[in-house]
Amino acid sequence: MPTPRSLIDKLVGTIAAAARSRNERRALRLAKLLRTLISERGESTGAVMARRAVALYNGLEEDGRRLFFDILARDFSPNPDEVLAAAQAYRGDPSPATLARLQRVTEPPRQEVFRRMNTAPDGTATLVGLRRVLIASLARNPQLAAVDADLTHLLGSWFNRGFLELRRIDWGTPAAILEKLITYEAVHEIQGFPDLKRRLERDRRCFAFFHPALPDDPLVFVEVAFVDELPSAVAPILAMESAVGDPRKARCAVFYSITSCQPGLKGISFGNFLIKQVAQDLHEELPNLRLFATLSPLPGFRAWLRGQSSGGGIAAAPPIRYAAAAEPAATPGETLASRSRRWRRTTSHTSGTTATRSIPWRDSTSETARGWSASTGSRTRRPRACASRWA
Repeated sequence: MPTPRSLIDKLVGTIAAAARSRNERRALRLAKLLRTLISERGESTGAVMARRAVALYNGLEEDGRRLFFDILARDFSPNPDEVLAAAQAYRGDPSPATLARLQRVTEPPRQEVFRRMNTAPDGTATLVGLRRVLIASLARNPQLAAVDADLTHLLGSWFNRGFLELRRIDWGTPAAILEKLITYEAVHEIQGFPDLKRRLERDRRCFAFFHPALPDDPLVFVEVAFVDELPSAVAPILAMESAVGDPRKARCAVFYSITSCQPGLKGISFGNFLIKQVAQDLHEELPNLRLFATLSPLPGFRAWLRGQSSGGGIAAAPPIRYAAAAEPAATPGETLASRSRRWRRTTSHTSGTTATRSIPWRDSTSETARGWSASTGSRTRRPRACASRWA
């Protein structure tokens, strides 16, 4: 005679199987709808079907999404026979017509699926969310890499810099967006609205990129502090009790935090454009700013560096070896700047005459990324803050 426990387990299993079956049926129905959608020529009918496709996808649970991704990889790929025939035709006659045919048959049908889904209301947000789930599935399902590559290609075009809107975030920004900044901040956690308010004072700036399809959801944002001299630590910038300075008297703009907000847009670069645009705008707004710098943490860098061989390369450079051997500051007063000065004193007997060049911001990307200033007439290199000066 079945026990109550076995009856309960059987009932739960039956319910779970029914749920899986329902999700699978929904995924198969979505795939069938998408096959019809990409063959549909009428705009009004296509728009209705695109809305239905987005609604069906958003209704899928984990099992259904996994099956849907598998269908996209298997059934919405290029036809190998058609690709081979078109390639042989182009090889025999490399004309514009045969090239056009080759390009047409090599494009996966799932790209058209994504284009059609994007036309629906909230279609762009749905596809960004779809890729977030897809990325999380790649480690266990490497066959989905082709699906991810196709969607990344399209998102890279749709989120081109020309479509992005740069906005300054201040205390007057809608509360819904401010709350998202608190949630998204990934570098230096924002401790509630009082902390956020300090970061938006007049001696601070926050800028974000937005997309017309996601008007109330930032894609990436950067936080900037105006200071009199290049800081050696981020703590004074983050201190809520710090005095509010006059940005018109500041000499340095320190980019101390940049956060990408949309995991579904991973691999699509926004930060480089954002920093360059903000630096340009700040220079025009505040001509007194002469130095633009980044102040970024490198968690685990010292431990990694200690494990590297000192036989050559960057690990052999004197300041790098010094940084690897250094311990965390023994006292709060011992800063990066004081350690840098100490390193220069201990190596001064080997240094010849050095000439450090000030680099205009526009030309400084590769050199400042390395954080070095090449010396002339000397066998050593002097450590320098990762910063750029306006000529």
